[in-house]
Amino acid sequence: MMNRYLYSVASAVALLSGCMSLPSVGPDYEEPDFEMPENPLPDAGFPTSNLTAACEYRPAESNDDSRVVVSTNSMEKWWTRFDDRVLVDLVDGAVSNNVNYRIAQARLEQSNWELIGSYAAFLPGLEAEGNAIRSVTRDNNKYLRSSKFGAGLNMTWEIDIFGGSRRATEAALAAAEAAGWTVGDAWVSLVSQIGVQYINLRTTQALIDVARTNLVLQSETYDILKSRLDSGIGDELAVNQCAYIVEQTRARIPQLLAQEEALKNAIAVLAGVVPGQMHDILKPVTVKRDWLLAPHKVDALALNMIRSRPDVKAAERNLAKEVARVGIAESMWYPKLFINGGVGMESSKFSKLFDSDSFYASIGPSISWPFFQGGNVYAQIKVAEARVDEACLAYELSLQNAYGEVRDAYSAYTQEYHRYQALKSAVKAASDAVSISNDLYKNGLKDFNNVLDAQRSRLQLEEEYVVSRGQITLNLIELYRALGGGLAVQ
Repeated sequence: MMNRYLYSVASAVALLSGCMSLPSVGPDYEEPDFEMPENPLPDAGFPTSNLTAACEYRPAESNDDSRVVVSTNSMEKWWTRFDDRVLVDLVDGAVSNNVNYRIAQARLEQSNWELIGSYAAFLPGLEAEGNAIRSVTRDNNKYLRSSKFGAGLNMTWEIDIFGGSRRATEAALAAAEAAGWTVGDAWVSLVSQIGVQYINLRTTQALIDVARTNLVLQSETYDILKSRLDSGIGDELAVNQCAYIVEQTRARIPQLLAQEEALKNAIAVLAGVVPGQMHDILKPVTVKRDWLLAPHKVDALALNMIRSRPDVKAAERNLAKEVARVGIAESMWYPKLFINGGVGMESSKFSKLFDSDSFYASIGPSISWPFFQGGNVYAQIKVAEARVDEACLAYELSLQNAYGEVRDAYSAYTQEYHRYQALKSAVKAASDAVSISNDLYKNGLKDFNNVLDAQRSRLQLEEEYVVSRGQITLNLIELYRALGGGLAVQ
């Protein structure tokens, strides 16, 4: 008897092993091969001091273009290339403490446990039971009483012939992988946000310096004019004109200080700490420095680089998940085969429950085939197929958006250098105009309006110049993010 029992178990295991190699119902997943036209990137080129016929700055010729080529190596840990310990510490702290990033990690953990749980379908389910039954029957006007005691272990094992469980595991694996790439996308977004807010902060602090420097210079001019007026040789109109320029500049500073505070608080939230705790770390640098990196260029945009963006990879894995779920739905058309068995003890007397004569064991197959369910199976298959179509379109859209983001970022980055070049020349000209207009006014050759216009223009152009320098870096960070932020591979 025991030999026959062991033979039955071995046969069941062999059957299961054979089923694992059987084809599964439903479509097998293949990544769609979307055709992306290789249009030239919107590269404005690195401007030279030469001008075109349209009086714009002429880009450097290809053999003189010394820009750094963007690659996976240059994007890897791009925030360390600024040689700024504060920025590096901010990124390191945010990866550990940022709440949104930790939420993404928690969702990944959920998906991993769901994947582990899906493998339970390939193992037998075991259930322990015990019972004590007292029954009464009537026979020829007599009541017969009997008892039955039992304890045992029951097993149910589904043999995955048609692959429904295998498809379920495929779907769970794809979902876990999608969650992993979602964590990667959250990482890319978090690091880029920290870089953006940090550069915005340093740009704002530079604007505060510009405003305060101009305020001092304008105040000195005002003091000179006021002193001359008090001596009876000045111009009251010029004094008042200079006064409102001074106050206009002074009024600019509180706005910038409020903006600086807001940026410090935003960075603290990204870093996962309570706002206000990082003010000492984020105070203006004592030694003036430049956060502008060497100019970059993108030679060609490989499709694999775009496909490897974490958000695109997440969309592709979601598509794979939905394809596997079609197989799960289709498996409901087919019968399910189970191996059922049990071992235990059964006796009419509790005192003899554990005697050898009370032992029993059983094993055998069973089949379940709900062949009519009112069209529910067909409807569920069509729902699964519609979800595949939706996921496929979402994947295609993610690729299109990725291409658009790269092109937008690269255009903004390379064009900003041309704006920066023009503002650099304008600031020098405005500074010279202030000196010349001051000399002309002092010598009585021009009225004070020329001085006012020159000072106003210099302040405006210096602010735009500082903003442009920061914007170049912001656009580069956005380009890094659009290319995958260091996680993409060519």
